[in-house]
Amino acid sequence: MFDPAVANDRREALFGGSGAVRVWDLLRSATLEPFRAVLACELEPGGRVGSHVQQQYPELVVVVSGSGAMAVDDLVRPVSPGSVVALPLGATLAIDNTSESEPLRYLIVKADAQRPAR
Repeated sequence: MFDPAVANDRREALFGGSGAVRVWDLLRSATLEPFRAVLACELEPGGRVGSHVQQQYPELVVVVSGSGAMAVDDLVRPVSPGSVVALPLGATLAIDNTSESEPLRYLIVKADAQRPAR
């Protein structure tokens, strides 16, 4: 899943952050209702994904390995393997890899927001 030999996108200073994030599209751009994307992400040691708003889809972020901190709507919490962070539409997220030697690896699952029944 986090194999650099497998096609991935390398994004530098994502959302105004620092360092590089590798992103693997695990659905390979296919959709499986209600899921819109399942991404494996690897944030390099000391890297940061800048603050950004969840505008299109709610997300779940599941930490697979490493250690870091995630700020949701400016509330910062430490994360480690097994941590799950839920992001409803409109939430703001920033991610920090607090390790200087290990990458922070996590999955992002995007899905359609449930619409209220009419």
